[in-house]
Amino acid sequence: MAQPHRRTVRDLRRSNRATVLGRLYFEGPLSRQELGPLTGLSSGSISNVVGELVTDGIVEDAGSVESDGGRPRTLLRVAPGSGHLVGVDVGETRIRVELFDLTLTELARADLPLPPDGHDVERVVRLIGEGLRQVLLLRENPERPLLGIGVGVPGIVDSGSVVHGQTIGWDAVPLGSLLQSSGHLPSGIPLFIDNGAKTLGRAEMWFGAGRGARNAVVTLIGSGVGACVIADGVPYQGATSSAGEWGHTVLQVVGGRSCRCGATGCLEAYVGAEALLQRWRENGGRWSAADEEGALAELLAAPDAAGLLDETARYLGAGIADLVNLFNPERIVLGGWAGLLLGPRLLPAVREAAASYALRHPFAGTSLVLGRLGPDAVTVGAATLPLARFLEAGGVIRTEPADARRTGSPVA
Repeated sequence: MAQPHRRTVRDLRRSNRATVLGRLYFEGPLSRQELGPLTGLSSGSISNVVGELVTDGIVEDAGSVESDGGRPRTLLRVAPGSGHLVGVDVGETRIRVELFDLTLTELARADLPLPPDGHDVERVVRLIGEGLRQVLLLRENPERPLLGIGVGVPGIVDSGSVVHGQTIGWDAVPLGSLLQSSGHLPSGIPLFIDNGAKTLGRAEMWFGAGRGARNAVVTLIGSGVGACVIADGVPYQGATSSAGEWGHTVLQVVGGRSCRCGATGCLEAYVGAEALLQRWRENGGRWSAADEEGALAELLAAPDAAGLLDETARYLGAGIADLVNLFNPERIVLGGWAGLLLGPRLLPAVREAAASYALRHPFAGTSLVLGRLGPDAVTVGAATLPLARFLEAGGVIRTEPADARRTGSPVA
């Protein structure tokens, strides 16, 4: 018979540190007096935990506030410079690597374009390594610990680091192992890999348009289309971590457009940036920009694309209605670089179309909003993967060979 797990003093101490650190991270600056009712810990426990975190350099003073009839209260905050994080976005047309401080303020960035022939695995591994080299060279305080590296990829991530990227030609690519064995990663630094839409979802739920919601869907519209489903505050993964492949739900069964996944009629084949530009070209549209972002901006400004955009709004509204009917979210966030370009122009028409396709009662309880974190949300979200582990560990820094992806962790 299995023995029940007994919490040790060490477990309790780490749990208390995690509780205090989490409150300070998401709700700080806070005083010691405010931390008591927020955490449920005694004043003695608060004093001990705060003392440890200050000694470790993770928490610092943030000024003081007057109190009613007593001495001023010292405010505490997480020290931004106490650690560094790296976020990597393996996008459709480029790889972006960003270095952040502990509060996710960007310190350095590297953008490395991908050639038109796409995502050769060895090239992607090499470019990630080159991006890491560039941003780490720019660290002003290299003595600060690097807490981890998070990578967002366009595909399903299984077993922690194996990527199934059907639209980019990846079939069970052991990306984590390849990166670890490449020699490009600093020794002993934890590595986390997840789907790019899910990293974007975590970022918007922690810091952006999803903050405060418990049941939400954060969508990513870029060259392709994806989503992160949040159920009762936790990202829903599904049986094999593929939940959220919204772009490959079917809009048109007979005579549907071909999708990059090999099927026909997928939502992505109608509202993804690559497909939208292809449809415009078929209608005689032309653009001068060298990249998809610039080309889509030209499409939005072109008088001859008005009908195409109206049609796209109806398709996107139908896709939004599917999310409403399936998941009953309180909030749907429209994100991704293409979603943020299309949103200001299309959002009213998308809402109208979604209302006509969705069931009235759940739609009435759903708000549809634009993402707030801009086109860097995938990279920010990738950096939250090691950040989440750091917060859960109560700020205990461990360097270890890691090839993992945390799943099921609360998003706020």
